[in-house]
Parts: sequence; C-alpha cells; structure tokens
Amino acid sequence: MAIDRKAFFDAVRGTLYGGRLARKQVAGLTALLDRFEQGRETEDLRFLAYMLATAHHETGGRLQPVRETFAASDAAAIARLDRAFAAGRLPQVSAPYWRRDALGKSWLGRGLVQITHRRNYARLAELTGIDLLARPERAMEMAAAVEILFTGMLRGAFTGQRLEDHFSDARADWVGARRIVNGRDRAEKVAGYGRAFFAALGG
Repeated sequence: MAIDRKAFFDAVRGTLYGGRLARKQVAGLTALLDRFEQGRETEDLRFLAYMLATAHHETGGRLQPVRETFAASDAAAIARLDRAFAAGRLPQVSAPYWRRDALGKSWLGRGLVQITHRRNYARLAELTGIDLLARPERAMEMAAAVEILFTGMLRGAFTGQRLEDHFSDARADWVGARRIVNGRDRAEKVAGYGRAFFAALGG
C-alpha cells in the first residue's frame, strides 16, 4: 500500500507539529512509513497511525530513538534514574534495573518504544533477530528501533496485547490500545495523536 507522502506530511505538520517539521522528525516519520509499506503485515492504516502515535509520544515528539529520561548518554540516564530512585520518585520500581551489570551493560529504556530490563531485550532480540543482548545500545539505531516497535506492537511482545486486539472490522479502540505498551498511561492523549495520524493517512 503506497501512502501519499505529501498529503501526510502537509497534514501532520499542521495538526501535530505546529506548522514545522525538523529534518530528524521527517526522517523518523519516513522510516516508519517505509517499514509499514515494505513489511506488508497489514494494510490497516489504524495500525500504522497508532504506531506513529506511540513513537511520537514515547520520544517526546522527536521521532528519533531516545534513552529513558531523554539523556544524551547511558551514564547520564543512569545518574538521573539513580537520583529519582533515591528520592522516591519511582515507586513502581523495586530494583534499579538501569544499573550496569557484571558485564558493564545497562538495561535502561532505549528506542522509539523504550524497552527496559534484560528479559525484554532478550525477548525482542529473539523476535527481531537483532542481537540486543550483546549490544543493547543497538536499540538506539533507527532501523533497529523501528523493527522493535513494529514487532512489539504487531506481535504483542511488550505486554501481550497486540494491535489486532484493538483494531478490527468491528472495533476501533484508540484509548484501550495504550495497553499494548503501557497500561492506561496517557491513553487519551496517545489516542488523540493516533486519530490525527490516521486522518493524515487518509483514514
């Protein structure tokens, strides 16, 4: 399925990006559109719209792979997470998974959808064929990050929920689809992004 790129970018530039798209934002959106067209797992544009919405939200609109806390380096992210943990600002965290292991590797969040914990890196490595265990920092590479996002959302690798659980001939659950990645966190906001992307795609 070929997407009308000009119509898409003209639409999202106005509705989601304040009238202007930076070069890196265009590159990120293009990578996601390319993967959808080339993968051919589905022609449901709602799937693509919600993946775009998720990447937009999880990266703070950057549309580039990011580290947890949006830090510029692993060391900076680890330091920020340590400070937040010590201050009690991460009540959902029982053990600081971001600290380097015996091999010096950190399993902090990285990517367009920030996967965390070694077990999740291992699951996505198996499903994508990308050796994230040897080099977890590969989740910061655009091609790898796009594949992780598509695999995780199409196959339910993040939470067990898949796009097809929320979008079908009989259903369009834009709010509930947030469970594919992160429970109900900012579900209404991400749903709004998804609907805007869907409209831009001609839906």
